[in-house]
Amino acid sequence: MAIKKKATVTYVGTGRRKKSVARVFMTPGTGVITVNGRSLEDYLPQAVLRMVVNSPLVLTETKDQFDIKINVAGGGYTGQAGAMRHGISRALLEASADYRPVLKKAGFLTRDSREKERKKYGLKGARRAPQYSKR
Repeated sequence: MAIKKKATVTYVGTGRRKKSVARVFMTPGTGVITVNGRSLEDYLPQAVLRMVVNSPLVLTETKDQFDIKINVAGGGYTGQAGAMRHGISRALLEASADYRPVLKKAGFLTRDSREKERKKYGLKGARRAPQYSKR
């Protein structure tokens, strides 16, 4: 006898920022956010970064309507938080197109394209020149 599982709809969004990539899976639920198998509070100890991640949910007033599972890799904490915000925003769009104007106005749907500039030969960094000495 086969056990039937309830079919739940899953909204998927991919977010990117700097070197970070976040895959977001949103299902209707109670508002639990899991990042790489850990709670959001556990994964991001800084309150500011948690606020960045939660901002699309607060803006659309859907904080307690979805359970969110996030897989994030690459970059640092700030880049990862930005990638998570971008992914959540895209997943919310999949859930309902009515959120588009609000998220667009806040700038959450735009991919922040700023990347690290490459180091050039003859220089110490991307633009940092060797120290100049007159003699």
